Amino acid sequence: MAIGRNAGVVDTDEEVPLFPGAPLLGSLQDLKSDSLGTYLRAQQQRGDVVRVSAGPPGMRAELYCVFSPEGAQQVLASEAANFRKDNSFYQEVRDSLGNGLLTSQDEDYLRQRRLVQPLFTRRRVDGYAGAVTAETASVIAAWEEALDGVVDVSDEMTHLALRAVTRILFGTDVEAAADVVTRCFPVITEYVLRRGYSPANIPRHWPTPGNRRAAAAMDELYGVCDRIIGQRRRQAGASGPAADGTGDDLLTLLAAARSADDGEFDADELRNQVLIFLLAGHETTATSLCFALHLLARHPEQQDRAREEITAVLGDRPPQASDLDRLPYLSRVVKEAMRLYPAAPVIGRKAVAATRIGGRTIPAGADVIVAPWVTHRHPEHWPDPDRFDPDRFTPEAEAGRPRYAWFPFGGGPRACIGQHFSMLESVIALAMILRTYGFEALDAEIPVRAGITLRTEGPARCRVRRLDR
Repeated sequence: MAIGRNAGVVDTDEEVPLFPGAPLLGSLQDLKSDSLGTYLRAQQQRGDVVRVSAGPPGMRAELYCVFSPEGAQQVLASEAANFRKDNSFYQEVRDSLGNGLLTSQDEDYLRQRRLVQPLFTRRRVDGYAGAVTAETASVIAAWEEALDGVVDVSDEMTHLALRAVTRILFGTDVEAAADVVTRCFPVITEYVLRRGYSPANIPRHWPTPGNRRAAAAMDELYGVCDRIIGQRRRQAGASGPAADGTGDDLLTLLAAARSADDGEFDADELRNQVLIFLLAGHETTATSLCFALHLLARHPEQQDRAREEITAVLGDRPPQASDLDRLPYLSRVVKEAMRLYPAAPVIGRKAVAATRIGGRTIPAGADVIVAPWVTHRHPEHWPDPDRFDPDRFTPEAEAGRPRYAWFPFGGGPRACIGQHFSMLESVIALAMILRTYGFEALDAEIPVRAGITLRTEGPARCRVRRLDR
């Protein structure tokens, strides 16, 4: 407690309150069974800065949770230098998927960002719209054969998003790369999660079944990336696209990226970037598409309103990148889906300096999380927070909220480089799908859990009906 400058005014710096857990293991079991619900209850019961402890005595870990928009802004933006990606979870991601944009820090990160940024300008990203429309058209055609007209939009949107990002990255090598990613990524991500949240791990080189499965998946994934990278590096010096059309994909552009100050990516660095783009570029957008469709399937009025806008703007022609600003209601649908189901529901950091947030002090060395899952439901900024309402994102409504009341793409100097692409892909794909099919939800609720990204724990089945029949 410190005495303020004005007589009689006391500026308190209270201890961060502890969210109560079990006497022996703290909140360990709650975090394992329902981490997102545990964080939500912690905010409801203890406020916007809370400690959550987990594990047996002697091995107990403490998480400092920051749930207010203002606190999230401090951690991610205004005082980002005090909060680094030095926790065990990010180290496991580095060890499995390399030191790319998601995991790198300091000068490594700044150099990578400078080399990659020119490939993610709005104009460049708009050029990827054709790959999105092509893959969406394939999904729409395949649904003609859906058994009893029922599709699982979780599986289908994962397939769509993976095919789109793989086509953008690899061009004509989409088939082999997508198959390997589909087979290997789930093994690797589960391995990362298990080790990232364990209080102690055996060495990776020990020949246990889990280590061997993960190593085999990484070898196969690395192998296909290295093979395609080798081809692109040989083409990088050629003038213009190759005759087979492989010269205009993102990997070729990455291989050719260079500057006088930052040099260029070597083969390992290229693979690191590719692996992170594959992960972040398909799982995040797949989540947004899945839940946007499922929410519209549960809310026929909003589904009809979105479809009316699509028909009025597009008619029968394919959507283009320039249509993004002409479909404001559909964009609001995507934003509201991202609010309720943010693809990155929890973001972790390690505090390297003591920082005061919301009248509490986060000590140096603490493991810190901000949680879009919780902040996006903060009752102070989101009335009736569980209700689906795209009109929360009219320009007037957005102007009345704090900047970090909604942050599905993170924020500050580490904000997602692909956020425009994610919005572009989501709006284009939804426009094509909703213009062709009507949706009725068969699963009222979809269980979810926090993995590297938000994951569905069950099917998201919808009955689909072709609208032109």
